[in-house]
Amino acid sequence: MTTTDAHERDSPPSTPREAPEEAGEEAADVVPLSRNRNYNILWTGQFFSALVLEVASVAFPLLILWHSGSPLEMGIAASLMAAAHMVAVVPAGVVADRYDRRLTMLICQGLRTLALGGLAVALAMDAYSFTLVLVVVVVEGILGSMFDPAETAAMPQVVPKSQMPTAVARNMARPYIAMLLGPAAAGLLFAINPVHPFLANTLMIAVSFLALFWLRLPRRGAPAPGEPEGGPDGPADGTGDEGIGTDRGQPAEGRTGMLQEALTGLRWITGNRILSVTMLWIMASNLFFSALIIIILATAHQDGIGAGETGLMMTCLGIGGVCGALIAARLHAALPASVIILGFSWTAAATTGAMALVPSGIALGVLLGAAALLAPVANTTLMTYQLMVTPDELRGRLSGIVSFCSGGAGALGPLIGALFMMLPWGDASGVLACAACLVVVAVFTTLSPTLRKFPSIPR
Repeated sequence: MTTTDAHERDSPPSTPREAPEEAGEEAADVVPLSRNRNYNILWTGQFFSALVLEVASVAFPLLILWHSGSPLEMGIAASLMAAAHMVAVVPAGVVADRYDRRLTMLICQGLRTLALGGLAVALAMDAYSFTLVLVVVVVEGILGSMFDPAETAAMPQVVPKSQMPTAVARNMARPYIAMLLGPAAAGLLFAINPVHPFLANTLMIAVSFLALFWLRLPRRGAPAPGEPEGGPDGPADGTGDEGIGTDRGQPAEGRTGMLQEALTGLRWITGNRILSVTMLWIMASNLFFSALIIIILATAHQDGIGAGETGLMMTCLGIGGVCGALIAARLHAALPASVIILGFSWTAAATTGAMALVPSGIALGVLLGAAALLAPVANTTLMTYQLMVTPDELRGRLSGIVSFCSGGAGALGPLIGALFMMLPWGDASGVLACAACLVVVAVFTTLSPTLRKFPSIPR
């Protein structure tokens, strides 16, 4: 990768203005996302991964409590899965950049199918073992985190630049849909038979595994289907069918050690002012929003809110996220990027402050959904920029490092939330503390030249 000065790294790539007839020809060649087979395979695979994670987050605790009744064992399993994910996600980004991304995803989904299927068979044979559960939890945590950067980095290989915001917006809907469906499905299936949630997870990952055999990724440097020759990342290796083949990964002679390659990705982010500032913004937003969730759940319990109504409150969060994902592409096209980022920051702060004035229950859930409404829009703006300005050979590492930082902040959030609830500000101490922190984030967003003048991607 050639070295550029700071100004060049912080600026989005420029694109020459096309003649109208050339632009029309390119648009005619672009296949709608709904008929883009490769994109739909990636979308479905990652959706099933998200849904499996949501089902597992409920099914594993239920399984452990069913057999041993031990909260300690339940906590150990949950912590091991989170730790496995955090440990593996940065190396996973290196793997996604170094090796064939399709093959990486196939291996991950194939091994996940075997692990989850083996657990389902053991449970069906009444051969439950906590050790087996821990092994499957660790395997699921590692392989799930290995799959994510490969899928994210592969998307620009199959989606033209003109469709990237729409594709990213549709991707934003996946975790919220999984959040709506997964926990309820896990509880219902477990009530029928403790084996069923794990059997369902096995089938979903197996479908994703089989679908990946039909995935075709252009060779590194080749344009995405529908892109003009040269693509967003440089000259294509060929045109038409010549650009489609096995994604062979990084040449062996260009590889260094895993640690060195991870540090190269980190240097790319920290050397780019826009990426590094937005990384801090993402971490702060995730930290205080995840703290808010645990505060709301704890407050609902203290106020005597039943499990059903608490579940509806969390459903409002998922509905808000899905609705936000549905409008994300249109808002991204209609509004400047800086307006979207500022709008989310101040909306999240205002709605969180309003939660301190509303009793626990459905009304609080509605405000929570309102706070989540603009999150997919802001994420679409940020992720589209990240993918468009980052060279293909670094996209996996970008995804892994972003996941590590945002996931780490999200994991720390519940602890921060618990500490906030101990503040002597009355029953609403935790919510007020979160609101105050989100106001600080919003003020930082407003005062930061980088965020206040966040560049829009040329379309």
